[in-house]
Amino acid sequence: MWHQTDTTMKRIFLLLVAVALTLSTFATQDSPSNEFTALFDGKSLKGWFFIPSHVSPIWKADSEKGTLGRVAQNGAIWTDQSYGDFVLQLEFKLSRNCNSGIFIRSDPQNPVQGGFEIQLFDSHGKATIGSHDCGALYDAVVPSVNAVKPAGDWNQIQIRCKGPHIEVTLNNQKIVSANLDRWTTPEQNPDGSKNKFKTALKDLPRTGHIGFQDHGHNVWFRNVYLKEL
Repeated sequence: MWHQTDTTMKRIFLLLVAVALTLSTFATQDSPSNEFTALFDGKSLKGWFFIPSHVSPIWKADSEKGTLGRVAQNGAIWTDQSYGDFVLQLEFKLSRNCNSGIFIRSDPQNPVQGGFEIQLFDSHGKATIGSHDCGALYDAVVPSVNAVKPAGDWNQIQIRCKGPHIEVTLNNQKIVSANLDRWTTPEQNPDGSKNKFKTALKDLPRTGHIGFQDHGHNVWFRNVYLKEL
């Protein structure tokens, strides 16, 4: 009798520990250190704008789920402020076959040539990946690992920009570490391969807006935090 009671109490204790660890994990994801500022408040588009500005919003804040998602095809959404050196931390979820991206240090009027993009792409399970797959510094650096989760799952990503250095960590795996000063020639990567940039990456601005790309597929973001360096 006493043995059964002890076993039951042990199981209850282990269950409570598991619940506590789960809550702790959620708290870490939702509430980084006080050095971070929330770019998305989880319930509105405050602090963001989109182009063209005269049309109905194409991005929707879902206050019940705390997500920012694309609801129609028309364009990217941008932070009101510009940022230079920072750590950006967020979660994203892709729809099937999704192609999207996170613009950094970018010009909203010319995101293709006026800044950088960290590619978001439904490339889970691909044996061979390239500079257009998830986590890549688009058209410039191939991720070292295919770390993206299947479509419909939430991913954690951290982007660190400091001077010429850009680092990307996806689902706790560092997949990109680039020194932009190595890109000295327009339309060319350091290894001699071609890229889309008509300006050498070392000469692109080191400050600009952060944006989420609309490339014709549904994508969602949450827990968007930034720490300036």
